[in-house]
Amino acid sequence: MATLKRTSLPLLLLLLGVFACALPEITVTDPSANGTSVAQTIDFIIMMTQNAAEQNVDVVSSDTPTALPSLTATWTAEPTFTLPPTLTLTPTFTPTFLPSPTPIAPMISVSVPTNCRVGPGKVYRQVGALLVGQTVQVYARTADSSYWYIRNPDSPTDFCWVWGEYATVTGLVSPLPVFTPPPTPTATNTATPSPAFEASFEGEDSCSGWWVDFLVKNTGSMTFKSISLTVRDTATDITVARISDGFTDNTACSSTDRDTLLPGKKAVVSSPGFTYDVNDHKLKATLTLCTQTGLNGMCVTDTLSFKP
Repeated sequence: MATLKRTSLPLLLLLLGVFACALPEITVTDPSANGTSVAQTIDFIIMMTQNAAEQNVDVVSSDTPTALPSLTATWTAEPTFTLPPTLTLTPTFTPTFLPSPTPIAPMISVSVPTNCRVGPGKVYRQVGALLVGQTVQVYARTADSSYWYIRNPDSPTDFCWVWGEYATVTGLVSPLPVFTPPPTPTATNTATPSPAFEASFEGEDSCSGWWVDFLVKNTGSMTFKSISLTVRDTATDITVARISDGFTDNTACSSTDRDTLLPGKKAVVSSPGFTYDVNDHKLKATLTLCTQTGLNGMCVTDTLSFKP
């Protein structure tokens, strides 16, 4: 049926052409006859067409339809544009805050034992000493940095001044405060106590051995309580020595002792004995007198050379 529908129009046109050629020439005198003839022709064509349809006659068109090419839809993918991600700038620099440097406290040490005084100078009273091997902190200085203000090594609760002549100072010195020295102490007429004596060769004695005597005079303001006496024979290089509390005199083979030698007083002091006569030998004597027993306190030494 579908074929019939596609070929009906061409078939009708073909039939019309056939019949137009096959029909004899007809002279129509009646105008109405022409219309009748055409109508009859059309009716005949319709009848033939219907008969063919009823008899299931396939009318095949001589024109073979050309197969249309298969159309394959080709979809061209549109390019996809992917936007780059939003760039987020994150600072990578982390500031580093260095801790404030801890100031290096100035420290002082000495190469020679140095007195520590209540003021920067020898006119001030001594209250301590900084010894070799000790290191203490410096808290202030004089304007010329010749004296340094430290904690007293002998009394840590007090402070004193130490001379910088034999000192080595390390650390930051410039930030140290400059202290004004205390007033200079007022000088007094009171003489400072000090020991002193004079010694001279007195003579040679012999009793049980030979010894020499010395005359000693206390010329100072302090009392002597002990003595060290050494006599060396330079000819024989023999030495005799004595250390004693008090003073012994062996004149005339009799021994006299005294415990002290007061200021302004004199005493004869005998040496230990030699085993031979030292007459006309050159001798060298060393005498040390001290204000306390056991050669303690303040001591003074004198040396003399002589021949008996």
